[in-house]
Amino acid sequence: MKQTSSSKPASAKTSPLVKKEKTGFTFFADVYDVVRQIPKGRVTSYGAIAAYLGTKLSARMVGWAMNAAHQVTPKVPAHRVVNRNGMLTGKHHFETPTRMEELLKKEGILVSNETVEHFKEKFWDPAVELSL
Repeated sequence: MKQTSSSKPASAKTSPLVKKEKTGFTFFADVYDVVRQIPKGRVTSYGAIAAYLGTKLSARMVGWAMNAAHQVTPKVPAHRVVNRNGMLTGKHHFETPTRMEELLKKEGILVSNETVEHFKEKFWDPAVELSL
């Protein structure tokens, strides 16, 4: 990533990807925290993450966060986030159009016709799994 004169990544000034100094974490950072907790071999949806974060109508913003997740460290397993029907709608934001499917298959998740097989069984609901 291109460095600026302030030695911060160029996106740090314009993107909600980084921690704000005095106001805490941004929405994107909260999304990344949830996604990092999805176990290998499981998937969740944009809407489930949004609902867990208390912004049920923000599934599209979760998608935007996933689109930008490739720039974030520590790494975010964005390939584990699919649409509400188990479709790999974010696949075009990976290095290649097949990379998302390849990563899921490597974790034992079967994909056919760009959709997670046995989606209901593989679904990881943060509202259930991360409840106190």
